[in-house]
Amino acid sequence: MRSHVLSCFWLFALGFACLLTQRPPSYARIDVDTAHLGAPISPRMFGVFFEDINFAADGGLYPELVKNRSFEFSQPLTGWHEIFHMSAAAGRDMPKGEMDMRTDAPLNTSNTHYLHVRVYEPGYGFFNTGYRGMGVKRGAEYLLSAYLRSEGPKTLRATITDPSGAVVGRGTLQGFGGGAWKRYETVIKADATAAKAHLNLYFDEKGEADLDMISLFPVDTWRQRPNGLRKDLVQLLYDLHPGFVRFPGGCIVEGRQLATRYRWKTTVGDVSERKTLVNRWNDEFDYRPAPDYFQSFGLGFYEYFQLAEDIGARPLPVLNCGMACQFNSNETAGTEELNEYIQDALDLIEFANGPATSPWGGLRARMGHPAPFHMEMLGVGNEQWGPRYIERYRTFAAALKAKHPEIQLVASVGLGTDGDTFRAMWQAWRQLRPDIVDEHYYMGPEWFLANSGRYDRYDRSGPKVYVGEFAAQTAGIGMPNNRNNWRAAISEAAFMTGLERNGDVVQFASYAALMANADAWQWTPDAIWFDSLRSYGTPSYYVQRVFANNAGTRIVPVTPVAENGLYTAATLDESTHELILKVVNVTSAARTAEIRLADTKISGTAKVTILESADPNAENSFDRPDAVSPVSSAAEVHSGSMAVRLGASSVNVYRIPMP
Repeated sequence: MRSHVLSCFWLFALGFACLLTQRPPSYARIDVDTAHLGAPISPRMFGVFFEDINFAADGGLYPELVKNRSFEFSQPLTGWHEIFHMSAAAGRDMPKGEMDMRTDAPLNTSNTHYLHVRVYEPGYGFFNTGYRGMGVKRGAEYLLSAYLRSEGPKTLRATITDPSGAVVGRGTLQGFGGGAWKRYETVIKADATAAKAHLNLYFDEKGEADLDMISLFPVDTWRQRPNGLRKDLVQLLYDLHPGFVRFPGGCIVEGRQLATRYRWKTTVGDVSERKTLVNRWNDEFDYRPAPDYFQSFGLGFYEYFQLAEDIGARPLPVLNCGMACQFNSNETAGTEELNEYIQDALDLIEFANGPATSPWGGLRARMGHPAPFHMEMLGVGNEQWGPRYIERYRTFAAALKAKHPEIQLVASVGLGTDGDTFRAMWQAWRQLRPDIVDEHYYMGPEWFLANSGRYDRYDRSGPKVYVGEFAAQTAGIGMPNNRNNWRAAISEAAFMTGLERNGDVVQFASYAALMANADAWQWTPDAIWFDSLRSYGTPSYYVQRVFANNAGTRIVPVTPVAENGLYTAATLDESTHELILKVVNVTSAARTAEIRLADTKISGTAKVTILESADPNAENSFDRPDAVSPVSSAAEVHSGSMAVRLGASSVNVYRIPMP
């Protein structure tokens, strides 16, 4: 099967290369029937899919710099190391104390491990390496905090050092005493920039002390929130203007076993009481093992809802339906056990939308958000399929719709574009009629070009579609050498014109995966790459941005739709009263084109956005983050006609004012 898939992949690749080298007609005429508007479509069609893969949360969007701050990894001292000093008596490097893990009288029942230290000589210390190093910026402030209880030491001295050992920041926690846990904090200002810094902690007094929840957190977060998100990464999401945010991901929802599934209730409330869990991507891929990949849930459901609100998007949470990942254990909860899962869903609706006087709405209010989050959609399971899933969805739907008919439910057809299982799932959904059906596919660029008309044939009276995960794979599905190049991105753009043309069927679409840490990734390709200090959007990111920033509310007929290497879609934005025309030229030749509008009274200045590259292998990078990025200009429309130049291998968007 694998050799067959790869053979097909390379045949597709040959076809794509031929397309890029063919010489199409140099002139094209594009007719837009502005006199006959089509069906209304969702202005929130293009959104984002966030999953904690590629260290996208801890070590990424959630900007905690200390790895394993609560000592709850399976190896509790992961990330922590003693500082050794030369001992004159022993003639070798020795620590000035010792440390061990304890669980008696812990900070709380969710956070049962803590660090116990014995200081034999002043200057005993230990350090944390962070997530492949800590990124600190000159002049930036970082909040150092920890829970402590001490018998002897009254101060904890902290330094931030660069890889050479030079100190780039200093601070002190002080005033310890008594036998109860207490939180202490101070602010450290960095006086130099370092991408791979360490946090060093020293006790200068003899005695014993317990520590937990040791944190080094940037003060300058998105909207300056405590426990906030990394500003540059949220800015990239904000600039997308996404219609929705799906969270907390895909397979991470399921877990490899039900015991390690994502439980939203353990991710809300006080950060110190959120229960750490191993990340299911920690050793999924033999070529990129990450045994230190855990979830602190500092980024939890409250923060996800807040993020969606901050960037003007609708929240789309997805919950486990009683099934672990079918690609792993395939463990399934018995039907008699489903009440727990259903109650979790009902409680989530209350947490998101309930009044502050309700139990879960009250928790939301105490966390700082008295008003509801206005959740309208909920995913039941992630990438499930088969009779067991259908049975569980039916049970969920009956319970949820009975109490909350206003919530749209999203069901899955598994992973794939066709086949017996895919067709069987769609047959079931046409009978059970969930509000939205979620399709996932990762295919070669050529597949995306060939399938821009995929949804032309879908039943208009059936359930609506959510293209929940898609991305062009340049080397093969899930291969580590997939590239985030222009060849992949422009094929996605061509495909997305078909999503818009079929906006009466396709309600939502999101690229996946969203983010990747350049020093700790597991999956390629990805829309956004980052390291400890920098970030950039890939060509695929900019395709998503161009489409999401130019979404309409009603389909407008256009011809041709996919001919001679041109792919088109047109919509009307009723809020701005603009016609939005997208034209994707996937060939290697520039074209002249005449855009003809049925309404000859249309005249004025059109806003033009162009995304192009003559090199199909072009990529963005930390050093050249805008190598492939949109360029804005203007063009004149006279009597319903506009002459344009379609650059070779280009995505062209025209916003034309309507009379």
